[in-house]
Amino acid sequence: MALQSVSPIPHLLHSSSSSSPKPSILASSNNGRYFIDFVGLHCKSKRTRRKFTATSRTFSHFVSSSKVKAVLDLARNNSASEESDSRTDLRPKVASLDDILSERGACGVGFIANLENKESHGIIKDALTALGCMEHRGGCGADNDSGDGSGVMTSIPWDLFNSWANEQGIAPFDKLHTAVGMIFLPQDDDLLKEAKRVIVNTFRQEGLEVLGWRPVPVNASIVGYYARETMPNIQQVFVKAVKEETVEDIERELYICRKLIERAASSETWGSELYFCSLSNQTIVYKGMLRSEALGLFYSDLQSDLYKSPFAIYHRRYSTNTSPRWPLAQPMRFLGHNGEINTIQGNLNWMQSRESSLKSSVWRGRENEIRPFGNPKASDSANLDSAAELLIRSGRTAEEALMILVPEAYKNHPTLMIKYPEVADFYDYYKGQMEAWDGPALLLFSDGKTVGACLDRNGLRPARYWRTSDNVVYVASEVGVLPMDESKVTMKGRLGPGMMIAVDLTSGQVYENTEVKKRVALSNPFGKWIKENLRSLKPVNFLSGTVMDNDAILRHQQAFGYSSEDVQLVIETMASQGKEPTFCMGDDIPLAILSQKPHMLYDYFKQRFAQVTNPAIDPLREGLVMSLEINIGKRRNILEVGPENASQVILSSPVLNEGELESLLNDPSLKPQVLPTFFDIRKGVDGSLEKTLNKLCEAADEAVRNGSQLLVLSDRSDVLEPTRPAVPILLAVGAVHQHLIQNGLRMSASIVADTAQCFSTHQFACLVGFGASAICPYLALETCRQWRLSNKTVNLMRNGKMPTVTIEQAQKNFCKAVKSGLLKILSKMGISLLSSYCGAQIFEIYGLGKEIVDLSFCGSVSKIGGLTFDELARETLSFWVKAFSEDTAKRLENFGFIQFRPGGEYHGNNPEMSKLLHKAVRQKSESAFSVYQQHLANRPVNVLRDLLEFKSDRAPIPVGKVEPAVAIVLRFCTGGMSLGAISRETHEAIAIAMNRLGGKSNSGEGGEDPIRWRPLTDVVDGYSPTLPHLKGLQNGDTATSAIKQVASGRFGVTPMFLANADQLEIKIAQGAKPGEGGQLPGKKVSAYIARLRNSKPGVPLISPPPHHDIYSIEDLAQLIFDLHQVNPKAKVSVKLVAEAGIGTVASGVAKGNADVIQISGHDGGTGASPISSIKHAGGPWELGLTETHQTLIENGLRERVILRVDGGFKSGVDVLTAAAMGADEYGFGSVAMIATGCVMARICHTNNCPVGVASQREELRARFPGVPGDLVNFFLYVAEEVRGMLAQLGYEKLDDIIGRTDLLRPRDISLMKTQHLDLSYILSNVGLPKWSSTEIRNQDVHTNGPVLDDILLADPEISDAIDNEKVIHKNVKIYNVDRAACGRIAGAIAKKYGDTGFAGQLNITFVGSAGQSFACFLTPGMNIRLIGESNDYVGKGIAGGELVVVPVDNTGFCPEDATIVGNTCLYGATGGQVFVRGKAGERFAVRNSLAEAVVEGTGDHCCEYMTGGCVVILGKVGRNVAAGMTGGLAYILDEDNTLLPKVNKEIVKIQRVTATVGQMQLKNLIEAHVEKTGSSKGSAILKEWDTYLPLFWQLVPPSEEDTPEACADYEKTVIYTGDGLLS
Repeated sequence: MALQSVSPIPHLLHSSSSSSPKPSILASSNNGRYFIDFVGLHCKSKRTRRKFTATSRTFSHFVSSSKVKAVLDLARNNSASEESDSRTDLRPKVASLDDILSERGACGVGFIANLENKESHGIIKDALTALGCMEHRGGCGADNDSGDGSGVMTSIPWDLFNSWANEQGIAPFDKLHTAVGMIFLPQDDDLLKEAKRVIVNTFRQEGLEVLGWRPVPVNASIVGYYARETMPNIQQVFVKAVKEETVEDIERELYICRKLIERAASSETWGSELYFCSLSNQTIVYKGMLRSEALGLFYSDLQSDLYKSPFAIYHRRYSTNTSPRWPLAQPMRFLGHNGEINTIQGNLNWMQSRESSLKSSVWRGRENEIRPFGNPKASDSANLDSAAELLIRSGRTAEEALMILVPEAYKNHPTLMIKYPEVADFYDYYKGQMEAWDGPALLLFSDGKTVGACLDRNGLRPARYWRTSDNVVYVASEVGVLPMDESKVTMKGRLGPGMMIAVDLTSGQVYENTEVKKRVALSNPFGKWIKENLRSLKPVNFLSGTVMDNDAILRHQQAFGYSSEDVQLVIETMASQGKEPTFCMGDDIPLAILSQKPHMLYDYFKQRFAQVTNPAIDPLREGLVMSLEINIGKRRNILEVGPENASQVILSSPVLNEGELESLLNDPSLKPQVLPTFFDIRKGVDGSLEKTLNKLCEAADEAVRNGSQLLVLSDRSDVLEPTRPAVPILLAVGAVHQHLIQNGLRMSASIVADTAQCFSTHQFACLVGFGASAICPYLALETCRQWRLSNKTVNLMRNGKMPTVTIEQAQKNFCKAVKSGLLKILSKMGISLLSSYCGAQIFEIYGLGKEIVDLSFCGSVSKIGGLTFDELARETLSFWVKAFSEDTAKRLENFGFIQFRPGGEYHGNNPEMSKLLHKAVRQKSESAFSVYQQHLANRPVNVLRDLLEFKSDRAPIPVGKVEPAVAIVLRFCTGGMSLGAISRETHEAIAIAMNRLGGKSNSGEGGEDPIRWRPLTDVVDGYSPTLPHLKGLQNGDTATSAIKQVASGRFGVTPMFLANADQLEIKIAQGAKPGEGGQLPGKKVSAYIARLRNSKPGVPLISPPPHHDIYSIEDLAQLIFDLHQVNPKAKVSVKLVAEAGIGTVASGVAKGNADVIQISGHDGGTGASPISSIKHAGGPWELGLTETHQTLIENGLRERVILRVDGGFKSGVDVLTAAAMGADEYGFGSVAMIATGCVMARICHTNNCPVGVASQREELRARFPGVPGDLVNFFLYVAEEVRGMLAQLGYEKLDDIIGRTDLLRPRDISLMKTQHLDLSYILSNVGLPKWSSTEIRNQDVHTNGPVLDDILLADPEISDAIDNEKVIHKNVKIYNVDRAACGRIAGAIAKKYGDTGFAGQLNITFVGSAGQSFACFLTPGMNIRLIGESNDYVGKGIAGGELVVVPVDNTGFCPEDATIVGNTCLYGATGGQVFVRGKAGERFAVRNSLAEAVVEGTGDHCCEYMTGGCVVILGKVGRNVAAGMTGGLAYILDEDNTLLPKVNKEIVKIQRVTATVGQMQLKNLIEAHVEKTGSSKGSAILKEWDTYLPLFWQLVPPSEEDTPEACADYEKTVIYTGDGLLS
């Protein structure tokens, strides 16, 4: 997938061997080829459509038309200085998040290999064809012509090179000893000569002979505008290794040469322009910043018949980052990677720490010359490649290297643990030595002797493979990338999560998953070594009484910064319930740095979260891939294998109690050292904290050099002293961790924190993220014990007001809540393993200055600067002194950080503000509104924009000259609040108000009642019988939401809902809890809500954290395509949440063809969310908007999208500030609810809202006070305020100030905590868009280009059948580039007839390999048949009709064993029937509400989150079946009795099919399946029905237990009465 380095530093991934000069790369019996293909992103493809006939279409339809669109002259920011990172100083340097964020991507990859090692030019041609069929998985620049990169890796084409040598008069090459280097060189002639001189000299010093240079023939005219600007001079160098004999030695010598050349170049001005694509005796890489179809045209070598290879790996890149660079195209030197490494910052830091300990005899003492092993300026793929290359060059096999770097989820794996325990031992052995490179990834690899592919532990990238009778095996991200004679296909399969496939080219053997792993695992006695050396920490019981008296506990709590909210709302809730406390609304208090109250250091950190480029993980339903285990002790040299490497202690989680810490301190082989963390202020505060940290680092350094493997940083002391305050423990852990990395000692010891300053999940996560392996929260545990023993608690339990828990149980509950909270925080970033999260610094900092960041949190992003050490020391001290002053209260202070309270912290949404607003809008009084404005103007500094004010370069003008308010309100939108979280009354009142103004309201998730779509005509005195619960209506009002939301749960998303939207919003994240799914408590799911959402009343609804069809940027582009397909008139918006790196993501979204990008701030509201999520994730919109706007301008993409921003908007000042920062439209959430009557009671999550705004209870909803007119008044007042300010500034319309940051300046205002905030980032400017904001807003909806559906809709028979409800039959050819086929037809039918009204019948048969999202959003009356196969997302959102997928007749494979449809089929289906003859991939029928399906096998996570419908599986399934399944039924055939351990038993019950109605349902579905697909498996079952029926299991969620299908006793309860009636 995607990230590569340009840096001269030798470490990009080495394709050192994916091609072999010998006749070997993938090999198998006759003339086989393997073709492995994994894909990843979309761009506006430039092909013209083929001529269409009902029977056939030609396959060659990639006609390139290079229209250069909106070419922008950008200041290229990848100047030499940025890249060359001259690291002559070999001291490790910490990876910087800024570098990492600017480089991300995703892609399509694949390979083809001949199993008999026969070289041919056909393989090259096939690889290029396949690349062309994956164009939609790549990205294009703003000129729509420069691709993000494509390339191929093959064996070295000696025939071609010998023919060239012959022309040049050079002797033929000795294949065994000659290597070829493919090099990108500087374009400038003088620099080119210099670079060549350095290369030649290095080879000579190493004793290699340079045989010649060959300029690679290229056709530069086809390169896009941007790519041409950075195009290198491309040459090949031929060198001969004289001394070395074996391939391994030659490749190792070449590796050293390349590292030396890169190091020599790094200090030169041209250093960044030199890059080795490959330097090998086995393989060669041809790549560039090209669209895939251009690769073969650019490199004429690839068209030559003399270019022959037995295999080819190919890759198409989609980079989300600014300006893709030539060296970042893939394949790398060793890997082709489609995915995203989320833990990259930690991986780089750990690799760096290893540099001093890596030794191997094969390097003969030259280890220093091959450092460094990582480069933060390169992409994640490039760094993974370097790590793999290092392991392979040091003697590991390619398969082993990848098993170490990207291990599978082997814990609790039913088959591995039983059948292959040695594989689990291998993983256990390496777990403590190499942290997993975690994240979605499909990796293709080759070292010249082996070619293979492996998938990450979650299986988050598609990977299909197939093999033909002439022994060609293909592995591909998509099927259908090559024309295939189906009768020759002998096998079809897919890689599942954590699986690997490898081909040994020399022997021609193909090894599937477990065979590969078993071979590797048996190479050493790993099991024996673990048994003898790895020690587990035995659990120790919790203490059964308090250690301190109540006064001492209080003093400690005060000194360490606890507030009464922390104790009562957080710690006590966790102790009593075992889970994190839930709260609602958003985080409307000032950022810690702006606050006048003291905050703990953790509050300056915000958790990062996954957004688009990779998915969050679902810790609730897919926790089986996650683990909190962590190893403690020295991590030895990973290049050598031996029993001593296993000598570590393994902890089941990072949360220790006092006894467990004690047993670690008594472990003699760890030689633990306790380092106290207090600083001395007797000589004054200034300088004291920094001095202490330096001393602490020196003490740690000394302890480790003396052999200590465990450093315990402790703030525990018997007596607290007024002049020795504790150092913030996070600061101490970070400082020691960074110091040890920089001194090459970090691998030798683990850090444990023994601290009072840790009680919430966010605090644990911070400590682990900055380097602690474990934490003993002694004061939090003591607080749990004190709570349990208090009289109040004892009485509550005695009176039954609270469930009874013992004192041990209370502490256990607290730890359980912390652990599940940690899993949730890891999962937000898409990280599965705590061991990978440790030290990965997945945080952003708001409010700490450079000196603190550089010492303790080096490499983290802190955009606005902030506190110095002395300022931080004073803040720490302000807590500490409370423990010693006489007048401190005898109870903890309530700071009011969570709940509003008089005298507590300032809240943006407070009772006074809501009273003033209600008065203004209800009385329609301008004077009252100006009192409200005054209130806002006088508030304490609350958000970053409060630090800015306007200045103008013009004289004021009269307000009459400014554009009218009615024009300004068109830019206003309300937030995406779901009907369910808020009441029907509120939801409809807001929609009506926005429609009166011409603004846009947002449906939120959960669908919409069609009754709201018609304008009202029956209003009398403000009341309408259509919407009887509302008042203040007018004729002509409509209650429809202009923006209709598609969220991850897909609740209420039907074809009719989509077809009736003005805009469709894809909700990727929510400001109040980014990285998590939504939750609607069961008591809010009324019958009405359940009807709209196709679910069961009273059953809580949870939407998954990721969209299961958005695991990557290319998947998002596909969903955008699907929505444009079903409703070509609706703009598609994508909602993101502000965080560092959002600009990079937004560029990818703009390339993915979105029309609108919405940036939400962290302060958005929510109906229900864990407190730690509301408080500690996401960033301020001011930074997110600035970064997005400026990155889009730099990329020439700003004109493509409307930018909308929301989060805490309350007034015209907010609107104008956002406009100056670049926003076109403005969203109001909480304040719109307040204007319609919300009183900020902050109890939305309880369903008890006192004014019926956020409740579903009838009696409370009756109290709803709002009328649409109130909100209309509010928005008109805001627009008038904007007009007044524009007039002051001297501007006539908003268009004139959008993006004008030069109109802002810092306010002269003094903050309590620091004067060191730096707002330059927000005030910077990179230029203005080429178009005005109004032109951007008024452009047409982006199109999908020419699509198959348009051709079908233009067919007179089809259009007649739709218009007049007739029956027709059609046959059509289809290819993998035809994506979302049938979606547009379904949209046309739904628009005209709704979801169920169509009485005609379209019977369409497609033949071929269908593209992604085939048959999405079908409606009743559409009967679709596909003869062939399909890719991911088949039947997405299907609402009716029938879908049949069958292989072609007379295949060479057995249909029921073949994978014929991809992953995530039937996502969010609300009806219809689906019959598939063959197997499906992962997550089949996820969130299915009503569809019925029959399939012959599935992958993992089948029936996840199902809420209705019925799924029949006539074959094997993967693990974690029915996770989160709350409705519907599943029938699974279990012939070999292996199903039970694979089922997630949390919700469903498993039983045999005993109810007669259930047996009938099952039999009828199988009969229909056989009739429609001719399934041989199905007919065998029907023939032997009595034998097979007892082999089926029925999975039944609680909501279905009493249905006739599931309950055998159901019939008996029906009584026959004498008069012939059933009672």
